Amino acid sequence: MLVVPEERKLVEPSVLAERAGCGGKLTGVPMPKRESVDDFFAQLNDVQRPHLETLRELSLDADPQAREELKWNLPVYVRGEKTNLWMLQNFKNHCSLRFSPPFFATQKAAVEAAGYEAGEGFIKLPYTRDLPTELLKALMQARIKEYETIGA
Repeated sequence: MLVVPEERKLVEPSVLAERAGCGGKLTGVPMPKRESVDDFFAQLNDVQRPHLETLRELSLDADPQAREELKWNLPVYVRGEKTNLWMLQNFKNHCSLRFSPPFFATQKAAVEAAGYEAGEGFIKLPYTRDLPTELLKALMQARIKEYETIGA
């Protein structure tokens, strides 16, 4: 999942590759195709699994009205017709909890103050560190509150 700053939204990588003239394909190691959210979790390795399963549990507990959907080959937590609250991403040495960049910009200082690396819309969670569960819960609750206030 990539962010296009001028559009201020999450964009599927194949769309960016098409725009860049790459024929809709990005180079690099392909992510294995998942059939469902459960399949995403089943394909995690032993290093990734504890962090991502904890993030899944936190996500499901944070908003009982949200549903899990597989989008962009990743778990996304959705409310309403199609509003993405946040998504989970897995990488070799870390995982990420990703939000829309405009929302996350309001939270980035708190993430950095807690000693975590923050990017454009995400908190980077190394597998070598314990998850900051209270911080993650607070981020999720703030996003839910934003959704309930503005409906997006």
